[in-house]
Amino acid sequence: MKKVLIANRGEIAVRIIRACRDYGVGSVAVYADCDIDALHVRLADEAYGLDGDRPADSYLDIDKLIAIAERSGADAVHPGYGFLSERAEFARAVQQAGLIWIGPDPAVIEALGDKVEARRIATSVGAPLVAGSDGPVETAAEVIAFADAHGLPVAIKAAHGGGGRGLKVAWKREEIADLYDSAVREATAAFGRGECFLERFLDRPRHIEAQVLADRHGHVVVLGTRDCSLQRRNQKLVEEAPAPFLSEAQRAEIHQSAAKICKAAGYTGAGTVEFLLGVDGTISFLEVNTRLQVEHPVTEETTGIDLVVEQLRIADGLPLAFTETPEPRGHSIEFRINAEDPGRGFLPTPGVITLFDAPSGPGIRLDSGVVTGSTVPGTFDSLTSKLIVTGATREQALARARRALAEFRIEGIATVLPFHRAAIDTADFRGDDGFKVHTRWIETDFAALPAAPRPLPPVPAGLVRTQIEIDGRLHAVGLPMTLLASFGPGIGATGGSPATAPAETDLATVAAPISGTLQVWKAADGAQVEEGELIAVLEAMKMETQVTAHRAGRLRITVEQGTYLNAGTAIGSID
Repeated sequence: MKKVLIANRGEIAVRIIRACRDYGVGSVAVYADCDIDALHVRLADEAYGLDGDRPADSYLDIDKLIAIAERSGADAVHPGYGFLSERAEFARAVQQAGLIWIGPDPAVIEALGDKVEARRIATSVGAPLVAGSDGPVETAAEVIAFADAHGLPVAIKAAHGGGGRGLKVAWKREEIADLYDSAVREATAAFGRGECFLERFLDRPRHIEAQVLADRHGHVVVLGTRDCSLQRRNQKLVEEAPAPFLSEAQRAEIHQSAAKICKAAGYTGAGTVEFLLGVDGTISFLEVNTRLQVEHPVTEETTGIDLVVEQLRIADGLPLAFTETPEPRGHSIEFRINAEDPGRGFLPTPGVITLFDAPSGPGIRLDSGVVTGSTVPGTFDSLTSKLIVTGATREQALARARRALAEFRIEGIATVLPFHRAAIDTADFRGDDGFKVHTRWIETDFAALPAAPRPLPPVPAGLVRTQIEIDGRLHAVGLPMTLLASFGPGIGATGGSPATAPAETDLATVAAPISGTLQVWKAADGAQVEEGELIAVLEAMKMETQVTAHRAGRLRITVEQGTYLNAGTAIGSID
């Protein structure tokens, strides 16, 4: 390969651009309208606009991506993670266009990306499994029947997704219908397909995964384990390698099962086999992610292997330079720095970063998609950057992490930094009496954090800086606000101009808790609602947030479904 189109955005696009430089190939970035000044666009050798601001119109548009690859002269495509990275039809379209697909073959993505088929493969090689549905379910009634047969809680999971999108856990029979509908909506929004299947949900499990690399010469190597148990909304926040507090027998079973599953599937490239570890020591296969993981840096730090460069080498037909699992060198912990407010239930907080002051020093690595001045849009994932801290031992890594997290300063938006600082100092995370963090630890065991201060909106300047694309290269220009204002109301305003105004101070007002799209009303206009009743669902950064009635009364709806809103905007009232 000579030039790689990166079909993604944010920190992973930056990571791939740097790997391309190290490997000696060119890079081509793509960008949605709101990403025109993003870091990955600035760093790539070339950058082309996707002419859209929503996932479906930009990073999920296969035809646009293939057309840009051909226009730019790229001869390979790297999908990153999320978006189209686990879509077989995209891999197939790339290959049919005569381009190199940097990932497993489309047939393998179909087999392992379909969580139901992945379970069948795992069963065939003897990997441990909990009870699950035989295939996707089509109605909430089927979920209820499964719960009646196998008991609660039940996990409703997107069959063609990952990363916690489209995953809902029903703990009560009466909440199944709403959770099933929500899982289908999230899966459709994130992956373009809404099929979901079921699994018996293990209570208080750890989330353990094995990193695998496989070439086209028959070599399948497990590089080690990671613990990814510290999650919120079924999405990981902290990951570490190697997974601590495992017995040698457990580690061996995870390694062997991962290798067998990938060999049986004919896997090539980088992939991750995920497992749940119950409190009683039971191991259960979860899924295979047929792509690079967000948390891949901790494996790189503890093995010395550049996983993205290895992806490029494998796609070029080269054999792995190693055939055995390497001995881990030290311990590494990754902290996802999301634009979310932990004190308000991890609500997304899109906006402009007015200060991004990252730590440095021994053992510190930062993978970032943002800098000071970057905009975090509300239409995409909330991840801004990743802090990776490595030490000779887990204890040293934790000590360095405390220092690095204390140094890290981000202003303009709320982030999860306060949570990270508090979480690593708990006895459960330190492992004083054994490692007690599990996938629902935040919801069940962690003390609530105070809300982060709300940032003040920036004052518009007299000049708006923007970019103009010419032949795949961006050129910075400055335009007067007065000129932009002549094109219509709201043009040139910082952060865009949603159709609705901020809410008035009124006890009756129902306000949007986050900036995002009003996905669906769950109560009708004029309906009598009770305090705490679910009345609407908002979607931001590919996650759903519920809006509940703040008091009893009659609901009056003032905003239609599908409207994009700023946080605090009035969407209705309860009289």
